[in-house]
Parts: sequence; C-alpha cells; structure tokens
Amino acid sequence: MKPDDPAWRALNDHASAQLRGGFADRVLRAAHGPQAETWRQLHVHAARQLRTGFAERVLRAARAAADMPSLASQFALSAATAAVCLGAVLFLHNRSAEQADARNLAEWRQIVAAVEEIDPTRL
Repeated sequence: MKPDDPAWRALNDHASAQLRGGFADRVLRAAHGPQAETWRQLHVHAARQLRTGFAERVLRAARAAADMPSLASQFALSAATAAVCLGAVLFLHNRSAEQADARNLAEWRQIVAAVEEIDPTRL
C-alpha cells in the first residue's frame, strides 16, 4: 500500500483517533527517563525506608554465608571427582577395546572365508 492511498490515510486517521491526548509527550518522557531531581527524591525516599546499619548487616550476612568449605568436604569433593573421571576412563577404554575386538574378529572371519575358498582342505 502506498502512503498516499485513501485506505492508508483512513487507517492512519482511525489509529490517531484511538490515542489519548498527550500520548507522544508521555512516550518521550518515558523514553528519556526521570529527571535528575526525580532520581534524587527517589534516593531520599528509599534511604528513609532503610534502618541504620542496613548495609553493614547485609555485608556481614553475605560474608557469613560465604564461609570457606572444610578440608574434609574439599577432600570428599576431590575424591568424588576422581572417581567419576576414573569411571569414565574405564568405561571408554572398555568400549573401545570391545569395538577393536569385534572389528578384528570380523577381519579374521573374512580371512578364514577367503582361505576356505582357495583351499577347503587346509582348515
């Protein structure tokens, strides 16, 4: 549709009529965000909502929650990790050995079949 078509103009007029007055102003204000004075007032209001020492209590609680794990738990985690790695290595080794055995057996069967074709009395 071309912008100069009557249908396009009618659609544009209808959409414009649906918007409340000051819509563009509200969109621009929202896009630019609050003014510096509004931010200052929000900070002052938020500061009044917090009790004295709030930041120190939060930091103390965070430090207490982030205590160093015990030596025993570190050893247990290391042992569990080593066991999982060893299990993975053994599984993969066993799987590759079984695949190699199957491949070798198939090749030997081909060799036996070829020899039987050449000289059936030899085997």
